[in-house]
Amino acid sequence: MRQTNFEELLEAGAHFGHMKRKWNPAMAPYIFMERNGIHIMDLHKTVAKIEEAAKAIRQIAMSDKKILFVATKKQAKQIVADRAAEAGMPYITERWAGGMLTNFQTIRKAVKKMDAIDKMSTDGTLDTMSKRERLQISRQRELNLGSISDMTRIPAAIFVVDVMKEHIAVSEANKLGIPVFGIVDTNSDPTNIDFVIPCNDDATKAIDIILSVMVDAIKEGRQEMKMNKAEEDTPATIEVKGERRARARRTRRETEGSNEVKSEGNEE
Repeated sequence: MRQTNFEELLEAGAHFGHMKRKWNPAMAPYIFMERNGIHIMDLHKTVAKIEEAAKAIRQIAMSDKKILFVATKKQAKQIVADRAAEAGMPYITERWAGGMLTNFQTIRKAVKKMDAIDKMSTDGTLDTMSKRERLQISRQRELNLGSISDMTRIPAAIFVVDVMKEHIAVSEANKLGIPVFGIVDTNSDPTNIDFVIPCNDDATKAIDIILSVMVDAIKEGRQEMKMNKAEEDTPATIEVKGERRARARRTRRETEGSNEVKSEGNEE
């Protein structure tokens, strides 16, 4: 798994927090010092937390489950879209639609409706409609749900850039018991984040570094999953499994036969 480089994070400005007067006291364990009224984060802890998060994300990827990436702030949206797509994971980079997780079935219906509208646009059906009907349909299509059209079930975890801005997403995940990975700045509350990554959530280079580590972890997890699956499908493994099943069947038959003999003896 790719190691996080301390110097790289330092050069990216990952250590710069917000002004002291805006801080959240719950972030105190991750703050190294104050300089000119600005909190400086402890990058040693940031590196450790990135590695901890990467290991957890790798395990999720090994289980062939989805991680939903969320970032609607300007500085992060393109980075998140690119990195999530690279990892083959769903993402939200526009407005978070309330109920995205807690009312997932309704959101799925909205996605299907948008897919139908897109199909109408390509097959020429929209051209046969009146101007008013086309306007109504175009308004329905304005809801941008990122890449979740391919997400058929609730994700196993969410990764959030700026947990303060994406507080609704965090709240919904918390209600459903979905683990939250989050880049958390000094003005944010880390208490509802399962995997806290203390970092400047406005520094685009720092965000990209962290997401690159997560993407590498996902790729590694998926690769290991494929290798394990391939190993299970080898003739030798199939033969061993077959022998185990055969032994289990013999043991079951012998046990059933023994019980029948005991039962006959009791009747006598």
